[in-house]
Amino acid sequence: MTDRLATEGGDEDGPPSGAVLGAPCWVSLAAHDLAATRAFYEAVLGWEFRPGRLGDGFAVAMSDGRPVAGIGAMAPTLGVATAWLPYFGVGDPDETASRVRERGGTVGVGPIPFPLGRAALLADNSGAAFGIWAGDLVRNWSGWHPEGQVGLRLVTRNAFDAAMFYGEVLGWTRPGGCDVRYENEEVVLVCGGLAMARITSGAVEAAPDPDVRPHWEVRFTVDDVAECTRAVLKQDGTVTGEWEDEAGHWAGVRDAQGAQFTVFGPGAGTLAG
Repeated sequence: MTDRLATEGGDEDGPPSGAVLGAPCWVSLAAHDLAATRAFYEAVLGWEFRPGRLGDGFAVAMSDGRPVAGIGAMAPTLGVATAWLPYFGVGDPDETASRVRERGGTVGVGPIPFPLGRAALLADNSGAAFGIWAGDLVRNWSGWHPEGQVGLRLVTRNAFDAAMFYGEVLGWTRPGGCDVRYENEEVVLVCGGLAMARITSGAVEAAPDPDVRPHWEVRFTVDDVAECTRAVLKQDGTVTGEWEDEAGHWAGVRDAQGAQFTVFGPGAGTLAG
């Protein structure tokens, strides 16, 4: 099996030899009202949209001419919660789904066929939802760029246990694959020289927190977090938290349909603490 995934042709500044197997390859939102969701993100993040190649009901969000994320209309009857999810590129989704089950995770949907590949929705052994994809990739996805607008962090009860689960399921340590490092009290997944995802559960000496609800946090970079949170509230979304650290200014928000995500931008030095 090759350690690379084929990329969708067209953009020459995308990954020249394809994405590494097991690496994040996309983020997508399952929405119950596609038109309303597009309007929310147009107003809050300034995204533009083009039709997706997966058929009607899918759209690709664009920022500064680069693809950022996908939004798909999901029928409420499917029982799929509206949520932002990361997708990881795999070679054989059936084999990956089997490994998930063997290691205590669950398979919620799929693998199911789409025009360009096959996908499945899964949950790890702590309940955090994620997706896998085998097929054509979005070549110029902004997550592949150092200045990319997308970031991923798994918030879980035990970062090392989670890293073992994903490493075994997605083959992170195969030759030519990703590197797994420990930096600043986080497990960091490095693919192609870029930090593609992080796993955190707090300080290494701290006991696992039983109250943590494991989930993948999808982060989008913005120019002005304060302006963004005002737009969230104006569009009937919710701001769940706001803070600053040495990296910059952060806010946790929910869109008007309840999907949670994080925005990040330069720090203003105006928040207490």
